[in-house]
Amino acid sequence: MGDGPSPTLWHIGISHYSEKVRWALDHKRVPHKRRAVSIPGLHIPASMLLTRGASHTFPVLELDGRAIGDSSEIIAALEDRHPERPLYPTDPEQRRRALELEHFFDEELGPHIRLLAFHELSRDPERFEAVIARTTPGPVARLGSGAVTYARTYAGLRFGVRDEEAAEIARGKIVAALDRLEAELGPGEYLVGDAFGVADLSAAALFFPLVLPRRGRFPPTNRRRRGWRASARPCRRDPATAGSKRSSAGTAGRARSPPPPDPPRQKTERRHSA
Repeated sequence: MGDGPSPTLWHIGISHYSEKVRWALDHKRVPHKRRAVSIPGLHIPASMLLTRGASHTFPVLELDGRAIGDSSEIIAALEDRHPERPLYPTDPEQRRRALELEHFFDEELGPHIRLLAFHELSRDPERFEAVIARTTPGPVARLGSGAVTYARTYAGLRFGVRDEEAAEIARGKIVAALDRLEAELGPGEYLVGDAFGVADLSAAALFFPLVLPRRGRFPPTNRRRRGWRASARPCRRDPATAGSKRSSAGTAGRARSPPPPDPPRQKTERRHSA
């Protein structure tokens, strides 16, 4: 299935929806190029231009002459074009359940964990600056405190992250998603069936702002100042350590997929996207 030009992923470094697609590409070992817009906000017109108005955010994957927005639609297209190392179960009922869980995490977790993460980061300018330096390409990352001011303003306008009531609602949604995750996992290693799949990938990628895996894109957390991670849930177990064997991307359950390599940088969401 290697004919034609390599796919190009237009993404945002800090975005958990972009992480979902990056991980899918890595899992399937699909050679691809990555492009990131340097200034937050410019990805909106870029996405509209690439998709001819079908999407207004990243990620966007250029594949076989098409520009596909929405992380779930991208994974569906990858399953069709690159069926090797499948993420969809072959059993129809398991596939239905896996796609239902993907939709649940996309809708009921992704937007809320993003809002709460930016809400808490906006209270900690030093850490916010470290996150920007690590995840933002180009000139914005070199602006230091100016980048924090810009990012805080942008996130406030686009996602409403300064709203205390919205932050409390987000906390409740995250708790509900953690409860759903535990209930679906039960005693097993995977959310659906006996293999790593789209449900596990979606949960792992979208929970990563809470789990903060050591090999992730956020700077390491001071364990004495866990802030919103500790307050998000008075849970029975820490999602960062739940389960016995885990993927390095920080699945909040017990997914046992080997850690995908971080591919070399080649030349260089609300839908289910950032």
